[in-house]
Amino acid sequence: MAMQMNGEVQLPAQREEVWARLNDTETLKACIPGCETLDKLSDTEFAAVATVKIGPVKARWRAKVMLSDLDPPNGYRISGEGEGGVAGFAKGGATVALAEKDGGTLMSYNVDAHIGGKLAQLGQRLVNGAAKKMADEFFANFAKAVSPPPPA
Repeated sequence: MAMQMNGEVQLPAQREEVWARLNDTETLKACIPGCETLDKLSDTEFAAVATVKIGPVKARWRAKVMLSDLDPPNGYRISGEGEGGVAGFAKGGATVALAEKDGGTLMSYNVDAHIGGKLAQLGQRLVNGAAKKMADEFFANFAKAVSPPPPA
C-alpha cells in the first residue's frame, strides 16, 4: 500500500538550531513515538528500533535510515526501510526543508512510503490516520525540544 503525507510546522527556534537537532540522535530518539534505540552508524546512516501499535497490530520495528541530498541548514532527504516481523515491512522517504519565517523556522516535509504485510491489510484510512497521529506527536515533541527554556 502506498502512502503519502505532507505538511509544515512552525518551530520557535533558529534554523541552525533546528538543523542541529534534526541531526542529533538523542533529540530524535526522545521525539520519535515508540523509539527504543537510535544509533548513529555514520554521519548519514542510523539504525533504529521502535515499538508501534496501529489498530490491532503492535510490532517492534527494526529500521535503517539514510540521509542524502544534505544542504545544511536548509534540509535533506531521509530514506529508510524497516521490518516489523509478522506486521510486515515499510520503506520510503521524506524530503525535509527548513526556511526562516516569523523569527523562527518553518519545517516542511513530503513523505512517500510503501507498506506491506499484515499492516497493509488494515486499510488505508486506519494506517493513514495512525501515521498522521505519529507525525503530529513527533512534531509536538520536536517543537518542545527546540523551544527556548521559559525565563526564570
